[in-house]
Amino acid sequence: ESIFYVPNMPMNVSGTETTNSVSHFILVGFPSSPEMQLLYFGLFSVVYTLTLMGNTAIVCAVRWERRLHTPMYILLGNFSLLEICYVTTTVPNMLANFLSSSKSISFVNCFAQFYFFFSLGCDEGFFLCIMAFDRYLAICRPLHYPRIMTKQLYTVVFCWVGGFLSILMPAVLMSQVPFCGPNIIDHFFCDLGPLLALSCAPVPKTTLTCATVSSLIIFITFLYILGSYSLVLRAVLRVPAGSGRNKAFSTCASHFLVVSLFYGSVMVMYVSPGSRSHPGTQKFVTLFYCMATPFFNPLIYSLRNKDMKDALKKVLGAPSKEITKNKEK
Repeated sequence: ESIFYVPNMPMNVSGTETTNSVSHFILVGFPSSPEMQLLYFGLFSVVYTLTLMGNTAIVCAVRWERRLHTPMYILLGNFSLLEICYVTTTVPNMLANFLSSSKSISFVNCFAQFYFFFSLGCDEGFFLCIMAFDRYLAICRPLHYPRIMTKQLYTVVFCWVGGFLSILMPAVLMSQVPFCGPNIIDHFFCDLGPLLALSCAPVPKTTLTCATVSSLIIFITFLYILGSYSLVLRAVLRVPAGSGRNKAFSTCASHFLVVSLFYGSVMVMYVSPGSRSHPGTQKFVTLFYCMATPFFNPLIYSLRNKDMKDALKKVLGAPSKEITKNKEK
């Protein structure tokens, strides 16, 4: 299932049994021939490595380049670090299962993966909100920007901690779900829906709590981001055409593209009726926002940002245009 979607799936009821007899789960992943498993392993290994390299380069650029020590880039650096953590919660285990015949994961590791994946997913939504607020202040309320955003440490801490606190109650309830029968998860990681489907007793309280928390986080953060960029767009359109307007458009467009990638895939899983009955579609869409969005984010943020491109060139050892001009002089 999707990161936030809680399906109405039948539970495996086994009398009055309420104790957990399952010590591990089997992750089906992407069943195919051994040759295809090796192909998947190679392909996803390359994407994972490039994702780590791209996001690590942005983190280093923000850390080492003094010109990037501004709220916008500090948030971007933390967001890239978050992407590294986010993709690492699922992909290494998925890669290991491509080469494994057992494809098993322990009960404890499964729920640790569940908690960290969903917590970091919520953190991503919070960071995108704060980044949208940062652009709103910079463009629509520039006089208030220094006073508010100089406290970026508090906003960064809130973004990191907020997701883990938001998912704490659903995680505690999920850890109390009784598993005493089937242990095969038709997914490549311990997602919410497949886990609830394996429960041997109805858990309406857990299902309702998870659905409520996930719905609130999805729609509140998305509507807030949408509202912020609507105000930004209205303000930018009032600015006379020129370099300032183009720069504002470019920065906000890159941010909104990242928002569209993340929330677009999540919304497809959340509102699409057909996705409920097609596990293969569910897995591939989930794989998209697990791997594709963290992979494309460094490209999106650096593609039309001169300061970031120059900083990345320094990190990667390539001379920037400014350095080349200085040498020629």
